[in-house]
Amino acid sequence: MPEYLAPGVYVEEVSFRAKSIEGVPTSTTGFAGITHYGPVRYPGGPKKSEPRLITSFTEFERVYGSLNEVGIGSGRPAYLAHAARAFFENGGKRLYVSRVFTPRPGDLPRGVASRAIPDGGLTATWKARWPGALGNVLVETLPMRTRVTVSATGVVQRVKDGAVIEVLPGGGSPPAPTAPITLGNLRVVRVDQDGNQTFTGGGAPTSANIVHLVELIVTVRAGLDRVDQYTELAGDPAQTRYIGKVLEMDDPADENALVALAWDPDAAGASAASLMALLTGPTAAGRLQNGNDGAEPAATDFAGQEADPDNPLLTATGLAALGEIDDIAIVAMPDAATLSTEDEIFTATQSLVAHAEGLRYRIAVVDGPRASSLNEIREFRGKFDSKYAALYYPWIEILDPTERAAQGRPPTRLLLPPSGFVTGIYARSDIERGVHKAPANEVVRGLTRFEANINKARQDVLNPEGINALRFFEGRGNRVWGARTMSSDPEWKYVNVRRLFIYIEHSIDKGTQWAVFEPNGPRLWANIRQTVEDFLLVLWRDGALLGDKPDQAYFVRCDRTTMTQNDLDNGRLICLIGVAPVKPAEFVIFRIGQWTGDAKV
Repeated sequence: MPEYLAPGVYVEEVSFRAKSIEGVPTSTTGFAGITHYGPVRYPGGPKKSEPRLITSFTEFERVYGSLNEVGIGSGRPAYLAHAARAFFENGGKRLYVSRVFTPRPGDLPRGVASRAIPDGGLTATWKARWPGALGNVLVETLPMRTRVTVSATGVVQRVKDGAVIEVLPGGGSPPAPTAPITLGNLRVVRVDQDGNQTFTGGGAPTSANIVHLVELIVTVRAGLDRVDQYTELAGDPAQTRYIGKVLEMDDPADENALVALAWDPDAAGASAASLMALLTGPTAAGRLQNGNDGAEPAATDFAGQEADPDNPLLTATGLAALGEIDDIAIVAMPDAATLSTEDEIFTATQSLVAHAEGLRYRIAVVDGPRASSLNEIREFRGKFDSKYAALYYPWIEILDPTERAAQGRPPTRLLLPPSGFVTGIYARSDIERGVHKAPANEVVRGLTRFEANINKARQDVLNPEGINALRFFEGRGNRVWGARTMSSDPEWKYVNVRRLFIYIEHSIDKGTQWAVFEPNGPRLWANIRQTVEDFLLVLWRDGALLGDKPDQAYFVRCDRTTMTQNDLDNGRLICLIGVAPVKPAEFVIFRIGQWTGDAKV
């Protein structure tokens, strides 16, 4: 109750309407698998190694690498990268990627490239931020000179505390902006609180000297396609663009930086000037070494590990890392069906299905093994029974986008698991029609053909067993021609029904958190009823629910008929909700017969 202690006018805000429920996103997707580069947990690595949100394939390439083969064993297609490309090409918008990396046995660098630049007792080390052969980049550092003036009183203009200047005798020709520097010509400017300047490393400059502000340009080259350049870098921690901050391991200015600089500014003999000289010396430029793509992960690596609550550095990995992201509604593992043995494929796929079941508010898109016959894919399907997963068959052939066909030779072709294409179609269907629309009878983009030709006779075998076929239709193109889950429960036969209930349950879950610890009485019950009914009414108007009237589409009960006194005494509020979902017209039947003009129907 408000307190009224002194006479006066009191203005109070009250609410005369029910709370509203905002629908959760349904098209956000999560992939776990092998990439060339990118965030992954490893000893000594950055603290922030969680999955990244990707909104375009260009962004994916910058964070996780290209479509080129991954250097595991003799090399293998970058299935996850191709899946990400197919996802965006088929209409996907938001993708989280959890990288799975397994170091080679006995590899102490753990696949992380590095290069040390020693000079006497000082050493600066360039280190790749993440494991991978992509980390074997070429790093070049050049000085960047800017002419500054010295006043008659010996004050160097336009410099701040920690700036490095080059002092040369007057009368000669000034050096080129990127000419080599000499440590003996460098001074570090110190500026106290009163603005007074002092100089370390040599005497103070005069107006007769040629004086340059010296900064660094760092160029990082990764193959032929990517060149990152960082300019106006300083050598002292007091500077805003200190190189050790801009290119640090944990939180660089560029979150997608390929390299980090390891340097101890407190070591004996270390200074901003010595760092400048070290990084621009004759042996400074060179390529990082010992970066590799690791070994083929096992099925358990894809499942990952939960975060350690007692050690913030031991973050979650694999699928477990995707489990920490609430927005994800669709999950897939494009690499799972490419593992070396049937047992590994089954175990990895089982982890994916269990992940979706355990988190409840997401569905798994499952790939069958490559080159599976009808009997083999049916046998594979028979190993699972889940209303939170859907299986698609067969694999999809594309022209290899990383190669150009030589004259007179056919282009290179690749076979890819369908999950990348299908998850993009899920997202496209959700955005264009809504989650209640079955993601089927949708065109598959970006392929040449399917691995196997599925005709009606073959689908008559596959469809009743919950295997969703990808088919080619003359004049209608390549389409997804199935919308069933991997469940034996007829109530959860269809993908769109399962996903609609996920959407409803998750939205109500998030939209009614305000009710916790409220007084559990008729006023709260009425508010809850109205809140849920308003949300379901919008769904009915959008065509997601059956019925000519709202009363035929849903009901919401929250009163003494749904709660006993024991429930109230134990703090339980129970709301009963019934929903009539729209199911897909999987079998469209027209019954046609002859009739005469005077016949009665």
